[in-house]
Amino acid sequence: MKNIVQAEREKRKMSREELASLVGVSRQTIYFLETDRYNPSIHLAHHLAQIFGKTIEEIFIFEEEEEK
Repeated sequence: MKNIVQAEREKRKMSREELASLVGVSRQTIYFLETDRYNPSIHLAHHLAQIFGKTIEEIFIFEEEEEK
């Protein structure tokens, strides 16, 4: 799953630490989220979408896996 968290955070001139504090996670969690190494809970995804004024679907791009 891809996301635009880093782009939205940078657009607002917000540090990872600031965003992490707003959503109640660690700075490292934001880093892993931005580098596609972590899939957030629905609660975290919703909170991030609210902060950025977007829908979850606008923040997180769900890619369907190819059938084998």
